[in-house]
Amino acid sequence: MSSFEQLLHEADARPLIGWDLSCDGRITTAATPWNFEAAVVRHAHRSPDMLDMGTGGGEWLSALAHRPARTVATEGWAPNVAVARERLAPLGVEVVQVEGADDNAAQTPGDEEARLPFADASFHLVVDRHESFVAGDVHRILVAGGRFVTQQVASDFNADCYALLDLRMPALPRWQLDTAVDQLARAGLVIAQGEEGAELLSFDDIGAFAWYLKHVPYVCPEFTIDGCRAALERLHARIQDSGPLPMRQKLFWLEAVKPAAG
Repeated sequence: MSSFEQLLHEADARPLIGWDLSCDGRITTAATPWNFEAAVVRHAHRSPDMLDMGTGGGEWLSALAHRPARTVATEGWAPNVAVARERLAPLGVEVVQVEGADDNAAQTPGDEEARLPFADASFHLVVDRHESFVAGDVHRILVAGGRFVTQQVASDFNADCYALLDLRMPALPRWQLDTAVDQLARAGLVIAQGEEGAELLSFDDIGAFAWYLKHVPYVCPEFTIDGCRAALERLHARIQDSGPLPMRQKLFWLEAVKPAAG
């Protein structure tokens, strides 16, 4: 079996456990223009509590430099709930299984589905890293003066991936910084700051690239190893000639505040 075929065979057989997308270090991610973790930690030091929406397997939250004494996490994908609880319970973090919200780009004004199972004014700080949210529900669970800090994946985040695979990118509802600002402002939150940019992923070999696309299907729903074999073989040769394969993914982040009462 050639190295190309062996790498694809391993990519097809290798499972994803939790939400560790490093593939044993074969996939690396360069920092975004902003430091999302630093922003969260700065506010976490000042907050008595925090909710982490869409914690995955708890990897990011468990590694955070500071968590308030009362920290709660939600997760909507059942296989990740057990992984997150095993990782976060020893840290005193409760993991609550929820039904995830519809994609923000698909939401319409007045949507209140996927109501979070928390009382009004439950948290001073709500953090959301790449998770869909209902702006009105975020407003509801924040205390007056509470803060929402989120990093989101833009609707055209995967343009580089489609170009690499020579696939036509489908038309999708628009989800960018300005549309997120609009949803949150309509819900009554005040935008404190926000920025658009990209993260750069680097794949050491074609197996890591195929494994990533298989296990993160929203990056390229049309991708299959067999269906994209010709493009994968071309990219494999490129990696052998030029080194790791780079791919940008467009992101944005923002902070929003619930106005103080009165």
